[in-house]
Amino acid sequence: MNANNWIKSPKDLGSASACFVRAFEAAPDVTGGTLSVSAVGLFEARLNGEKLGRGVLTPGYTDYNRRTQYMTYDLAGLLGRRNTLEITAAPGWAVGHFGYNGSGERHHVYSDHYAVNAELTLCHDGGEREIIVTDEAWQVFSSQVLFSDIYNGETLDLTAHMDALGHAVKDPDSARFPLIPQQGADVTEHERIAPVSTFVTPRGERVVDFGQNMAGYVEFNMEAKRGDRIVISHAEVLDKDGNFYTENYRRAKNKVTYVLSGDRDVVKPRFSFQGFRYIRLDEYPFETVDLNGMRAVVVHTEMKRTGHFTCGHDKINQLYHNTLWGQKSNYLDVPTDCPQRDERMGWIGDAQVFCRTAAIQYDVRAFFRKWLGDLRADQEPNGAIYGVCPCQFAGTYKPRISAAWGDAATIIPTELYRAYGDESVLRDNLGMMKRWVDYMHGAGPAEYLWLGGFHYGDWLAMDAGADSLVGATANDLIASAFFAYSTELVVRAGHILGEDVTRYEELYKNVRRAFREHFMENGLPRAEFPLTEATPPGHEVVDGVRRGMTQTALVLILHFGLCEREERSLLEQKLVELIDGFGGRMSTGFVGTPYIMHVLTAAGRTDIAYRLLFEERNPSWLYSVNHGATTMWEHWNGIKEDGSFWDRSMNSFNHYAYGAVVDWLFGVTAGIEVTEPGYRGVRLCPRPDRRLGFVDASVGTDHGTVAVHWHYRGDMLCFVFTVPAGCEAEIVLPNGYAETVREGTYHYQIKA
Repeated sequence: MNANNWIKSPKDLGSASACFVRAFEAAPDVTGGTLSVSAVGLFEARLNGEKLGRGVLTPGYTDYNRRTQYMTYDLAGLLGRRNTLEITAAPGWAVGHFGYNGSGERHHVYSDHYAVNAELTLCHDGGEREIIVTDEAWQVFSSQVLFSDIYNGETLDLTAHMDALGHAVKDPDSARFPLIPQQGADVTEHERIAPVSTFVTPRGERVVDFGQNMAGYVEFNMEAKRGDRIVISHAEVLDKDGNFYTENYRRAKNKVTYVLSGDRDVVKPRFSFQGFRYIRLDEYPFETVDLNGMRAVVVHTEMKRTGHFTCGHDKINQLYHNTLWGQKSNYLDVPTDCPQRDERMGWIGDAQVFCRTAAIQYDVRAFFRKWLGDLRADQEPNGAIYGVCPCQFAGTYKPRISAAWGDAATIIPTELYRAYGDESVLRDNLGMMKRWVDYMHGAGPAEYLWLGGFHYGDWLAMDAGADSLVGATANDLIASAFFAYSTELVVRAGHILGEDVTRYEELYKNVRRAFREHFMENGLPRAEFPLTEATPPGHEVVDGVRRGMTQTALVLILHFGLCEREERSLLEQKLVELIDGFGGRMSTGFVGTPYIMHVLTAAGRTDIAYRLLFEERNPSWLYSVNHGATTMWEHWNGIKEDGSFWDRSMNSFNHYAYGAVVDWLFGVTAGIEVTEPGYRGVRLCPRPDRRLGFVDASVGTDHGTVAVHWHYRGDMLCFVFTVPAGCEAEIVLPNGYAETVREGTYHYQIKA
């Protein structure tokens, strides 16, 4: 692909799409061909009316200033003697309303217009190649997509004429966007969900319920009069009175309009997606709503399902279901935080806390190969990593450089190596990992601690008050704990790759020692610390009480190994006391929640972990299940007990971070623990609980499927373990019996 072959429309169509057309002839000796194509914006390519590829929203979302993907399609069997190639382009992430750019508009983050670049290669039977590129010979037409925007939806008018706008114009401005071949998997359509009901709200709104919160769009299949309109708005939840609720979408309009042709039409958005469970029929051509004429189409990155979990407890099954759908909704080319409001950005803290669960449920290698490339490209020369990737922020506003968020650079490659055993993920990212640790080394006034800064902290924890954004745990403690942990991960990766990491080994020793001297006293974290965090001008003060004696602080010290062996018992005891002191519930946020269950299990207090799992009061995993959730919520109490909402501006009902509990369900409840990367070695050590009744869990690996089943039968516990070829498993039963086995299926019965 030649970066000088960008073309644009001769007329600025704003948020409407344009179609770039090239007719060409293929000689009789043409045996096949390929098309490579990209866009600053989004594109859809068709050859002789046939859509190329299964992907939607191509070429995906990257920081276009650093890397713009192009897709390559095989044209075998599609070429005729006379051919027409069409590339329809739309604003998408690059040009439309998206992200933050320092102004309220959030518009034109990368460019003020869309452009396309294509290279068509025809292969002759003698070996010659004929190449057609995007240039002024291409003609440009208006399209029937009159408006398209990631946040605001789309207007498709099937009665609109496709007017000739003239020949394409060379676009040297787009040559600044570096082209790279596609690195990840396609974003594709998946399930098609039939609506479950339609009803009229107390306000008189006609609403359709699809029964599942999701990311994608609604497709209609219907026949109506020419010019009849369907106009729909989208929502995740209803308010406490049963009315359609959209305030949590903020500025994102999420409105889709279809103008019908008069024939039987099948219509859906081409360059936008929404996050929703409900749609409101703002306009609809009939009195009676035809539920069979509409389907919600689920859209996410192509990933193979690998993890399966079910048990005898309906609410835990719903929790697992919600986590699965949270991942599907937010793994749309980048790991977004949410798919609905005017955000949908790649928040890297959410990505790292959920990564282990993600790799259990789906094969995410291709997904993260692309996104880690984005992360490497976004890393600053000094090693800093902003909290969002791709980092499309411009002007004076930037997301924070924060501990636990930037540590995605070290944690995600480590977790992917653990899941798949492929050293290349460490090799590709070790430089980024080192640079991030080097940044933390120089980020604060103390050489071996990260003090100061402007962190997200234990985001949305409940121990600083139910309505606080940031939990009570001292940010200095969190940042310095992650400094130690990421340094240790660099050392581990270096040893695996056979690299000299002596400098980081010494750094880790110093950071761990400094952490203990500064933050701990008599084997416990100090109660309070002076505030060293600075709030940049223009930012509201979001940090209140900062403490060292919190559930999250204890969890990090224990999980990251920042205590001595003889101190563990006291720390574990204190953690249980704090849980009891919080009404038997956890108070942790984004930082502490992913680890708290594992820490309790390692302490021999799986009973307390199960208590947290089955807890139904706020905060808990089952609180949202009891309130009808079909995906994970951003806030523990996004909907309060009285039916009111936690907040209007930051209250997503489709965040996946707290779904990290699923890796505990697989690792402890089912007992599938990875002991050798890529499941070459596993420890099958389930810890049953009678309230679950039974568990069926499996993980598909490169060797085959690892599966665990257990159930109660009277006073007996029955187990079935399946071990694939190429895997060695240590089976450990609750009564202490253990043996090491290889390929096969193994049955056991013990006293419950």
